[in-house]
Amino acid sequence: MLTLYGFDVSNYFNMIKLALTIKGIEYETVTVYPNQTPEYLQLSHMGKVPALKTEQGMLSETNIILEYLDQAYPEKPLYPGSAYEQAKIKELVKVLELYLELPARRGHGAAFFGSELSDETGKEVKRALYKGAEALSRLAKFSPYVAGNEFTAADIMFLYSADLAAAVAHKLFNIDLLSLVPGAKELMTLLNENEAVKKIALQRKEANVAFKQYVTNLNNTNPP
Repeated sequence: MLTLYGFDVSNYFNMIKLALTIKGIEYETVTVYPNQTPEYLQLSHMGKVPALKTEQGMLSETNIILEYLDQAYPEKPLYPGSAYEQAKIKELVKVLELYLELPARRGHGAAFFGSELSDETGKEVKRALYKGAEALSRLAKFSPYVAGNEFTAADIMFLYSADLAAAVAHKLFNIDLLSLVPGAKELMTLLNENEAVKKIALQRKEANVAFKQYVTNLNNTNPP
């Protein structure tokens, strides 16, 4: 059986949980926060989550895990179609990750935990989110899914990246980010109606109390 390492508040961890659930793959979870202990670095080369234990060994990096799952368990493919169509899905996944999720991550502390954000960083994040939304508008189809009429890995990345990016944009800049991308709001609503997505959202909510305590302890241990 596969073993997934991570914690239920992590959007990347939840991406893999959703992929496993949709593909009907049995797995178990081990709750762990990112860390640099020698033991965990043997499982995840950068000490990040998620990490996946397979019969052959460990895997880390969300995109790699998603692609591995699709090759090892081809039922209900997350990268369907021709070589070109699969490449377009991977392109969308990368655009969502690099140009929405990662810029928004720079504002997570200020948006969700009350930390300070410099004017310069705020301007950089705001500019990057606008550019990412524009890029997604040009590339995505939203008919109704990100890559077309089939649910794909791009929808998993969209669900757990665009939601956080939208929250950061709203809290820090009072911007309705999803409204800048025609079809994005409608897809977010559609995806959140999925029963597996609802279950993961509930688990995420329940785990948030422990996660906030973890962040508090971490900040007390490592003050600025």
